[in-house]
Amino acid sequence: MSNSPGVDGAPEPLRRRNVWGFGLGTLGRDMVAAMVTLFLLVYLTEVVEVSNQTLGAITVVLVLMRLFDAVNDPVMGFIVDNTRSRWGKFKPWIAIGALAWAAATVLMFSDWGVDGVAFVVVFVGVYLVWEVAYTVNDISYYGMLPSLSRNQGERERIGVVARVCANIGLFALVVALVPVTEALEDALGSAQRAWFALAVVLVVIMLAFQAITLLATRQRIAVETVSPTPLRELLGVIARNDQLLWVTLAMVIFMTGYTVTTSLGLYYFTYIFGDAGMYSVFAAILGVTQIGGLLVFPLVSARLSRRRVHLVATALCVAGYAVFLLADSTMVGIGVAGVLLFGGQAFIQLLMMMFIADSVEYGQWKLGRRNESVTFSLQPFIYKASSALGAGAVGLTLILSGVNDADAPADVTAGGAALFKAAMMGLPMLLVILSWLVLSRRYRLDEATYAGIVSDLADREKALASDVGLDPTTGPVAAAGGPDDAR
Repeated sequence: MSNSPGVDGAPEPLRRRNVWGFGLGTLGRDMVAAMVTLFLLVYLTEVVEVSNQTLGAITVVLVLMRLFDAVNDPVMGFIVDNTRSRWGKFKPWIAIGALAWAAATVLMFSDWGVDGVAFVVVFVGVYLVWEVAYTVNDISYYGMLPSLSRNQGERERIGVVARVCANIGLFALVVALVPVTEALEDALGSAQRAWFALAVVLVVIMLAFQAITLLATRQRIAVETVSPTPLRELLGVIARNDQLLWVTLAMVIFMTGYTVTTSLGLYYFTYIFGDAGMYSVFAAILGVTQIGGLLVFPLVSARLSRRRVHLVATALCVAGYAVFLLADSTMVGIGVAGVLLFGGQAFIQLLMMMFIADSVEYGQWKLGRRNESVTFSLQPFIYKASSALGAGAVGLTLILSGVNDADAPADVTAGGAALFKAAMMGLPMLLVILSWLVLSRRYRLDEATYAGIVSDLADREKALASDVGLDPTTGPVAAAGGPDDAR
């Protein structure tokens, strides 16, 4: 095993530890997150069988709570960025968040023994704990990414492994959900017990892989600011980082459409296509497509600029939606549409992470402070804001199309099916185009601009190191942070 320095001066074994230690931690996280973000409404409507009135109330609750929690993400980022401990500023919160998140997930799929108004009240309490715990873990986890490397190529390598692992976890759940819950229902005697047992298994997997991240990763970029970021400057850190704001707006638009499409997927195969069993087959095809897209991303990005990669990815998504609308419920057409759509989405998913990571250096260069967690708090904000908007669209679609009251495909009228398809495919296609327009016109951190910013930051840090008597040859790692920074 070689101990030679990497592209930015780190030994190769350390670089591999960060790539795999960080990446593997996403595997269980995305399983747990997907069970709630994609399938909570399925659980409530198909297993608990809530009424239209209860579903309407829960839809409103989901929209409001997800938006409220998304706004709170920067506050958690502020807390993480100002944390000082022997374990650094990220890992304590990753551990605390993972444990609380696991407990809340198990509680979410427990049998509460209540209905009506009481059910909604209990749901609000449990969901609030789930969202807060998810925020604590997510902000600290992804906030750590920019501290693992400042090199764009190495960040892409970390990001590719992280997204591949995340998608393996996500699509493993999507593919297995129907057959596993059916098998567990036969073994345990009820659908509710089946979903509860699945939740317990998933949180155990999540905690195991989070432990790998805590033990394996080592922070390499630790820039000490003159003083911790004051709370009064929290909004300024975000508001004055114009590139971060444009990325956030564009990605909220994109992810809203994507969330609507994926959340309606199982309903589509059950009530529109007419064969729920094909959902697992379709999900398996999409999972392989998306993971394949992530694996080829480095090859594509080596030949095309990120701006052109984004254009190609957007075109694939638009083509996928167009084919989906014209597929007329044939499995071949739907499969082709899914490959196009999820292949493009894989590229955009990774680009979003890279755009936000590069905004850390831009914010440091522009504002004089390095705020990884506050900056990366906009990533869960993107997911939560889009999830909130998507949940509202999904709940409204289920009610207006008649799917929530339907017991079989024959119960859905032609008009209801047309409305369902328009919401699942037509609206997201328009949102994908709008997202591309925002980024193509407003985002300016191309490769050359970013390289100039990093060079300027390195010069500043060497000058600061000389002023305070540190060895300027140590590069961008300053005398801040926990014990990870010295290893």
